[in-house]
Amino acid sequence: MFEELDFQVTSLGTLVLRRRRDLSTGQDIFEIKLNDDFLMSSKFTVSEEALSRLGLAELSETDISVVVGGLGLGYTAASVLQDRRVRSMLVVDALKPVIDWHEGGLLPLGQILVQDKRCRLIHGNFFEMAGSPATGFDPVSPGRRFDAILLDIDHSPTELLHPSNAALYTFDGLTTLARHLRPQGVFALWSNNREDPAFMELLRATFGVARAEPVVFDNPLQGREAHQCVYIARNVEGDE
Repeated sequence: MFEELDFQVTSLGTLVLRRRRDLSTGQDIFEIKLNDDFLMSSKFTVSEEALSRLGLAELSETDISVVVGGLGLGYTAASVLQDRRVRSMLVVDALKPVIDWHEGGLLPLGQILVQDKRCRLIHGNFFEMAGSPATGFDPVSPGRRFDAILLDIDHSPTELLHPSNAALYTFDGLTTLARHLRPQGVFALWSNNREDPAFMELLRATFGVARAEPVVFDNPLQGREAHQCVYIARNVEGDE
């Protein structure tokens, strides 16, 4: 009924991977907890997949390079790989145990990611990488620019896993992030909340074009609909 698959102490706190049986469906549910917070559950993957789908739908290119910030259970990354236009994807995660779980086969999507030659899993701090355009996200190709950056780490732009992440959600932080994108490149951000008008204005001021797409799904655990969103911004200010 319930099994703890791994327990690790990390720089961000205690990290736990567990599997439990969903009595209503008979399916195994995988969950990741950081300290007392549930980071993610395989029972609810609609918004993680929407992050990929909505972000990549903005691109007309046929040879796409993507950065995914936050590996988690792998649903955003696996959804990216379903788009045959994608030629390369870097998935950055600060928690080495999460990468190990995928590479070691503890998580169902691990083999899909590990076996696809378009995908590289990178242990690193997304926020520090985002703040350094000279080095950037690709250790093999410093300063490399991408068609899309998809981010799912914090709960929202105002509900952070670590206070240091706040620097990204400012005009200066987003302006620096945009330097990692090619002209007309896309930045997409998952949020556990509805659209925040103040953050939307900040995105528009930084990128030029931005909108938020609502993501709504039934949450039987809470007996109500969950209302989340995906922010989508285009790098029109970076046109050359």
